[in-house]
Amino acid sequence: MGSHFLPSTRESLNEMLREIGVANIEELFADIPSKIRLKHGLNLPPPMSESEVRRHVKTMLSKNKPFTEMPTFLGGGVWPHHVPAHVRSLVQRSEFLTSYTPYQAETSQGMLQALFEYQSLVAELVGLDIANSSMYDWATAAGEAALMCARVTGRKRFLVPKLISPERLSVLKNYISGPALETVEIGYNSATGQLRVDELEGQLGEDVAGVYIENPSYLGFLETQVQEIAEAAHKAGALFVVGVNPISLGLLKPPGDYGADIVVGEGQPLGNPVSFGGPTLGIFACRDEQKLLRQMPGRLVGMTTTLDGNTRGYTMTLQTREQHIRRERATSNICSNEALCAVSAAIYLSSMGPSGLREVAETCASNAGYAMKKLRKIKGLQVPIFDSPHFNEFTLKCVKPGLGIETFNDRLLELGVHGGTPVQREFPDLGETAVLCTTELHTKEDIDKLVEAAARAVEGKK
Repeated sequence: MGSHFLPSTRESLNEMLREIGVANIEELFADIPSKIRLKHGLNLPPPMSESEVRRHVKTMLSKNKPFTEMPTFLGGGVWPHHVPAHVRSLVQRSEFLTSYTPYQAETSQGMLQALFEYQSLVAELVGLDIANSSMYDWATAAGEAALMCARVTGRKRFLVPKLISPERLSVLKNYISGPALETVEIGYNSATGQLRVDELEGQLGEDVAGVYIENPSYLGFLETQVQEIAEAAHKAGALFVVGVNPISLGLLKPPGDYGADIVVGEGQPLGNPVSFGGPTLGIFACRDEQKLLRQMPGRLVGMTTTLDGNTRGYTMTLQTREQHIRRERATSNICSNEALCAVSAAIYLSSMGPSGLREVAETCASNAGYAMKKLRKIKGLQVPIFDSPHFNEFTLKCVKPGLGIETFNDRLLELGVHGGTPVQREFPDLGETAVLCTTELHTKEDIDKLVEAAARAVEGKK
């Protein structure tokens, strides 16, 4: 582990080939069709010494511009939040770090208790009764929610907003393709981005299993019609599913309080770092009803006592997995989870408490408000594109003739600022648009630098 020394000699290669019983490399890869195999040698530089290789690799890496070295406003995915030192320290204790993904009977009481606390904290945060001990990420949690809605209702259609995250929509469709469920995208108000409730009501019928919204939305605005949407879904006998950024719940009403039956979301902001797009943590919670509880995917940790009632203990319960007794009747085939990330989230939430989480959420929202106010003054930009309240993400559209969002972002990078996530490919109707985010890590100086760089980028100045 951690060694940079990888010996590769002709002698060691031949020894490995002999050990596995093949004569040469060609025989080793004989099962790969010849038409897709490289027919010529690689264009590699001549051999180098160890020090030369190190220097060469460092030169290549110097071309990268990591978010730690410049203000970064990349939205639409994972978010750069502060991870307190004690969270990093505690989660790296060997008792947690080596547990991997505990589900066997021999799982330690300490890990089980940590996951029980995670479930309790998430349930309180989202305003529902029950949370499982984690899914892979927001996207897979949404996919599992659609399948759960279909199992509970016996119906085949799942309604989603047109302005859903394209990655989450792709995963969702992949998840429901097996049982041949159908997704139907509901349109939005072109001025506000809000879901068109009239179109939703027109699609609701006896074949609709669930209605899904994201609040905050993928483009950052808040859905203000949540009560109407919940009532419409329930009137049609469908379940109401809400996807959330958990940090926003430091300010916003919990989805359980406005009628959500199932809540999913991305737990990465809760004490987990940004690292090559992860690690991610899927939140999944539901109301306490037998028909929902017994159809929930993943694992649940329960609390019990010994027979004499004197000692409290924790145990895996309702393990609705194919690897256990349920087999083909399993609610999900998830064979792993994000236990370590869930422990990080539990430590983070228990440390922050309601007031700490509210302070973080307020800072994120106020930073976004300040950034939008300043960027809105730049001629050639439209910020945001929808007239709705926003949390910590917002849209920026290049409206100057001839200026594309890719060019705009490239100019920002040259000026030492990482801009937003372009969305014009997924949503061509929105034009040259990107999603930007702010968190508590962004200072006023960071945002001012963004605004200055954006003004220069619009004018093509360096």
